[in-house]
Amino acid sequence: MKRNIIAIAIVLTIFGCQKENKKYAGADAVESNELNKEISDSTATEKIIKTADMRFRVKDVQQTKEQLSKTIKAEGGTVAEFSIESTIQETDKIKQSTDSLKEITSYRTQGYLVAKVPSDKLDEFTNTIAKMAVFVDNQSMKMDDQSIAYLANKLKVQNRVDAIEKINKVASKKSANVESSLYIKDDYVDKKIENMQIDSRVKFSTITLNFYQDNTVKTMIVANDNLYDYRPAFINRLWLGIVNGWTIFKEIIIAVSNLWMLILIGFVVFFVIKHFIRKNRLATEEATRNIIDRARQ
Repeated sequence: MKRNIIAIAIVLTIFGCQKENKKYAGADAVESNELNKEISDSTATEKIIKTADMRFRVKDVQQTKEQLSKTIKAEGGTVAEFSIESTIQETDKIKQSTDSLKEITSYRTQGYLVAKVPSDKLDEFTNTIAKMAVFVDNQSMKMDDQSIAYLANKLKVQNRVDAIEKINKVASKKSANVESSLYIKDDYVDKKIENMQIDSRVKFSTITLNFYQDNTVKTMIVANDNLYDYRPAFINRLWLGIVNGWTIFKEIIIAVSNLWMLILIGFVVFFVIKHFIRKNRLATEEATRNIIDRARQ
């Protein structure tokens, strides 16, 4: 009896294992079929990113920029970035009058614009730009196929969804499960955003435009910044110098009159010194004569 029970248990175990293997095999087959279907569906839709560059010469940079803005808006695109820069090549100033100069400036103006236009209208848009140009220096377009990267992100996203569902089924509050779930969710978000960016770049192509015009010569009257030219004429300056000299002379007289005590003291000292010098000289002469008289005797 016991042998029969053991035999039945072994048979049931073997049968159960086979059934479980068939179940897993069936699940793998389903997943494999879904994966193949996903790959075929994704490869059917190409993810081509187009980028273009143009450099061209125009008659007027500012007018061209305005025309480009209108054209881009009409095509359903947007201007992402633009700038206009003028570089002075040469400048000169010629005297017109005492207070004015004629300034002659030669400068070069360049424009830079980055736009996003619908990919299906990129060729039409470049043709429109070529008509605006005097001539085109260079023009290029690149096509980058992101279909495989897009499919990889999509499959990884599905894998992360399945992983999150399995983690959530585990009734455990361990921090490892929580951290794993957060990491997988963050990675899921990153892959979704990458695909959103690919979709955006596939839908709207980026085109970079560099355009310039011939050197422009501009003439304008400006104020004379040389202060020497604003001085009066020679005759006026001479007369002003004489008047100014007379004024200075009068000021000196006034200054001297304020120092009359010092002048008086100076005169007294002068005459005193002169008196002593004269007295010493007379004494010296007298002594010299006495010596000569004695020598004669």
